[in-house]
Amino acid sequence: MRWTQQVWQSSDSLYQQIIDQPFIHCLMDGTLEIEKFAFYIQQDALYLAEYRKALALIASRLERSDESMAFLGFAQDTVFVENALHESFIKEFAVGTSVSVSPTCMLYAQYLLAQTSFKSVEVAVASVLPCFTVYKEVGDYILANQPKTQNRYQEWINTYAGEEFVKAVKIAEEIADRLAENATPQCRIEMEQAYQTAVKMEWMFWDSAWRLEQWPL
Repeated sequence: MRWTQQVWQSSDSLYQQIIDQPFIHCLMDGTLEIEKFAFYIQQDALYLAEYRKALALIASRLERSDESMAFLGFAQDTVFVENALHESFIKEFAVGTSVSVSPTCMLYAQYLLAQTSFKSVEVAVASVLPCFTVYKEVGDYILANQPKTQNRYQEWINTYAGEEFVKAVKIAEEIADRLAENATPQCRIEMEQAYQTAVKMEWMFWDSAWRLEQWPL
C-alpha cells in the first residue's frame, strides 16, 4: 500500500468529523449563511498567502528538479486559481477585504511555515498534503451528495472537484509516496504525525468559520 493511502486510511475518523461539520453540510445544500462563507473566504485568502510561501520553500528543498518544478507550479498556478475564485466571491457577495487574521488561520499558517522551514523535506511535504487531499475529498463528497438544486456556492464546489485540482493532488501524492518510500521508519512516523496534525487543522479552519471565530481579547 502506498504511504498516502495508508496515512489517509489512518486519518479516516478525522475526515469523517470534517464532513459531519455543519459548515460542510450547509455549504453542500446552499443554506450556509453568507456571513459565514465570507468569513471563510477572507481567512482562506490570508492562509493561502502563507501557504504559497510554504510550497515555495518545499520547492527550494526538493532534490529532483521535476518535483521542485511541480511544487513551484503549485505555488504559482494552483494558488493563483484559488485566489481568482476568492476574488469572484468577494465581488459577488460584496465582501470587504480588510480583515484581521483569525487565531486558527494564524495557527495553521505558522505551523506549516515552521514545518517547511525547519523539519525534513519529507515531513514538510507531509504537512502540506492535507490541503490537497482533504479539499479534493470534500469537493467529491459534496458533489456526490448535494441536492439537485441551485447552489450559490457551486463555483467553489466545482473547483475542488474539478479535473485540474485532481491532477495537482495526484502529483503531490506521488511525490510524498516517493519520499516516504526512501525515508527511515522514524521519519515516516514524523510524516504521519505532521499529516494528521494538518488534517485536524483543516477541521479547525471550517469550524472557526462556522463560529465566526474572534480573538478573545
